[in-house]
Amino acid sequence: MTTQILRAGLAGFALMGVSLAAGVPATDIKGAYVEARTADVYTGACFANSEVQLVGNLAVFGWKINKGTWQGVNLDGLAVVAAVRANSTLGDRTGTAYPVKAVLMVDERASLEQRDALRRFAVRQSGDLLQDIVKVEALPIEFEVKGSSIHAASVALSAGTLAKIETRAIAQADHVCSHEETWYDPLTTLDHAMPAYTIAHRFAGEDLNSRWSSPDKRSAFVGTFHYKE
Repeated sequence: MTTQILRAGLAGFALMGVSLAAGVPATDIKGAYVEARTADVYTGACFANSEVQLVGNLAVFGWKINKGTWQGVNLDGLAVVAAVRANSTLGDRTGTAYPVKAVLMVDERASLEQRDALRRFAVRQSGDLLQDIVKVEALPIEFEVKGSSIHAASVALSAGTLAKIETRAIAQADHVCSHEETWYDPLTTLDHAMPAYTIAHRFAGEDLNSRWSSPDKRSAFVGTFHYKE
């Protein structure tokens, strides 16, 4: 009798677990990513050491969701972009970039529920960089990958007239000292990333107390992401 009661209890707990799992919103999302900073990310040690704690505290980065849901909310085809101003060089190996202030730009085509999901997705993917969002704006966002693979292609991202990134693949002519390496990691969690050459990188907003334009640098990353839980 005791054994039967125990088995019944375990079965009940198992069914409860299945029920609870079924009630958890699904997250399975994938797409493309691009970022650009005001310091080289692909560079030699001498160049990196001359820039650290002097530049590289400003960045724009964005995600294009090709397909997927975030905590049960469908985000197919939508995009989200962030601009940040840090206290020091982002990714500095010898110090900290914090505090960091951010402006978030969500796809104007998204519903209110989707805009909130885009915000939560961006915050999760970028760690502490988006803990202090001073403004959220809904804007027309364009994210175009020109080529068969994002890692060898040129990428163009724009969020209205507020932010823009344009990149191309790094070429042999972009090497200066022949000792270049990927000096910093991307600002977000990615499946795969490659450094890229920045043709355009600018932010024209007022809310970060800083506007910038930083083209013609080896300061970009392009990549892909697939997050599932």
